[in-house]
Amino acid sequence: MRDRLYVELVDGDLRLEKLGEAHREALRVVCAADADIWTIYSSSFGPGHFDKSFDALAGTGGRMAYAIFDGHRLVGMTAWLRPDWTAQTVEIGNSYIHPDLRGSGFNGRLKRLMIDHAFAVGIRRIEFRIDERNARSQAAVAKLGCTKEATLRSERITWTGHVRDTALWSLLAEEWTGGRR
Repeated sequence: MRDRLYVELVDGDLRLEKLGEAHREALRVVCAADADIWTIYSSSFGPGHFDKSFDALAGTGGRMAYAIFDGHRLVGMTAWLRPDWTAQTVEIGNSYIHPDLRGSGFNGRLKRLMIDHAFAVGIRRIEFRIDERNARSQAAVAKLGCTKEATLRSERITWTGHVRDTALWSLLAEEWTGGRR
């Protein structure tokens, strides 16, 4: 299933390429555009932390990371996380887009592309794990039709040392309406 899930995805000018070394410097610039946002992320891709976080994301393991493009411009990153092939579940996370695209509908298009693809290849449940302090991301997944299932108390310690409560959101294949209500 991994080979069917982790493929390049395209929707018009929106393109997801498998993240690799060729994307490092352009993504570094994009991630530096909002240095303050990293305090609500588990790991920092801001200046001073970027290379270590990039190496971890682009490395092996359960992460299947993408570079996000708007036309020819690299504008962010996202990933498939925690795949469980026997349960047909996956998480979408490690998502960040350049601040000038926020509020434009671009993130909704991105998530719909990923969700459509995941369900088309046999995933039945998609999860989003979001810092409870991140109201913008929680509102975005709610708008897609996701359900908040729980708050995982003290679920992880972030790069700042903050003990994070994590909101667990999910979407089931039979609930998916294309993100339009």
